[in-house]
Amino acid sequence: MKMNFASIALLCFLVVMGACKKEPGHKSADLVLLHGKILTLDAENPEVEALAAKGETILAIGSDQDIQSYVGNDTSVIDLNGMLVIPGLIDGHGHYMSLGESLMGIDLRHAQTWQEIVGMVEKEVQKAKPGEWIVGRGWHQDKWISPPNPNIEGLPIHHNLSEISPDNPVLLIHVSGHGAFVNARALDMAGYYPNTLDPIGGEIVRDKEGNPTGMLRETAQDGAREALARYKARRSMDEIEAELRDHVRLAAEEAIANGITTFHDMGESFETIDLLKRMAEEGNLPVRLCVAIQEPARILEEKMAMYRMVGYGDGYLTVRAIGEKVLDGALGTHGGWLLEPYSDKPESTGFNVTPIEDIQRSAELAIQHDYQMEIQGIGDRACRELLDIYEDQFAKNPDKKDLRWRIEHCQVIHPDDLPRFKQLGVIASVRGVFATSDGPWVVKRLGEGRTRERGYLYQTLFQSGAVVINGTDPPVEDIDPIVNFYCSVTRKTADGAVFFPEQRMTRQQALESYTINPAYAAFEEGIKGTLTSGKLADITVLSKDIMTIPEDEILSTEVVYTIIGGKIKFDGSMRSK
Repeated sequence: MKMNFASIALLCFLVVMGACKKEPGHKSADLVLLHGKILTLDAENPEVEALAAKGETILAIGSDQDIQSYVGNDTSVIDLNGMLVIPGLIDGHGHYMSLGESLMGIDLRHAQTWQEIVGMVEKEVQKAKPGEWIVGRGWHQDKWISPPNPNIEGLPIHHNLSEISPDNPVLLIHVSGHGAFVNARALDMAGYYPNTLDPIGGEIVRDKEGNPTGMLRETAQDGAREALARYKARRSMDEIEAELRDHVRLAAEEAIANGITTFHDMGESFETIDLLKRMAEEGNLPVRLCVAIQEPARILEEKMAMYRMVGYGDGYLTVRAIGEKVLDGALGTHGGWLLEPYSDKPESTGFNVTPIEDIQRSAELAIQHDYQMEIQGIGDRACRELLDIYEDQFAKNPDKKDLRWRIEHCQVIHPDDLPRFKQLGVIASVRGVFATSDGPWVVKRLGEGRTRERGYLYQTLFQSGAVVINGTDPPVEDIDPIVNFYCSVTRKTADGAVFFPEQRMTRQQALESYTINPAYAAFEEGIKGTLTSGKLADITVLSKDIMTIPEDEILSTEVVYTIIGGKIKFDGSMRSK
């Protein structure tokens, strides 16, 4: 059959129109999620059924019917079957390289007695070479079922540890990271003897005769850590880098398996940041990192201008913060800096670990170079000092706006200081899980009245109008966001008691503290934190609807998928079936 030009043109028009009817102006997506409950946290479209992603970003959200049209021949399609989808979880506070390192040492978190820990070390000694360091982390004396015998302030004395490991130095880091216990060999290598003076900001715990017991509080542990660093420095540069790369890999595996798509790392050295930058250039950072620089002010001054980077390595590495210089220590080791003495150690108000002058100078540098401050303030004295430092810098630099400086932990806040977070625009970075892990013992530290008035005031912070972000502080606590979410909204301790229930977060607050709020805290709300067209396709899929199920079922929820930049980085779907 002969066709004239008009007929051919008409046929072409009909073919084109037919194609448009099949996919009306849409690109085919690389990834489509269908038949789910998708909580976008976008106020304009808070709940949808389906989502389409192309490359690293979200193409569209909507009904199953809307999104079905984005399915092409090469589209990967996940049938959610009613599962919950939320914006990719952001752990707002942790120690990334320490997390990876902790996964290579002895895990002491679940030990119930000091003698059990000694037994764990003894097994490692039998495998170790003479002189090799043995390192563990995670113990907490208030979580043991009985105190050591003998003990000083509920803490052990090193003799039985030294007996089973006479030739191998042992370093056992407190779960908080604010103290460590060592044996005699490690004390000797650290240069700690009966006549050794306590370092500024720390304490070598001693017995009645003045002999070191093995417990090193706050900066006193630096001597042992430095001795360990000297030992490790004997290796070749290739061996050192290989181990650090293992730390990066192990930490990422742990984070991604728990639904974490971005990790706020509270402090690394310039040297470690150099490694992370190389890995970002190689495409070998598996999880997105927002890394703070942890160096003394005099070193910051020399280098920080060269290290500021945002979204480096295709959005996997950001460095624009100074942290976590610890202004004070931890409550568990009586190191948190308080306005009044500890109830169970009335001779002490804790420690100012990093000198105020260093924090002040760091704050001046942060303003100058457009960095955030992310500094630890656990006790109410530390919190007040930080707010004073921040307020002073803001007043001296009125032209600098929207700084989003942070205080990390905020575990004890005087009522007079609560309104200052909102007034100054300071972000409160809290750990929901701390309220329940600390709950059984913290009243001993602070007393009932002070704990109720000032301790772990998560709901009060929200009500004050402050921006509140959450995280688990790994390796201090497990990185598991489901446990942290549960603790944030229930405040239930292991024995079923509820720790000051009036301070519980709502489920919506807890979800926001893990998504949109930490995105804002990192100046990333334009690309993360909500599931919105054009933002990064960073997505977490959960087996249960943690927003509606009975609270006792929350802990049985599992991460099914972790998706970063539109790519499935973790698939637990077979496990959940």
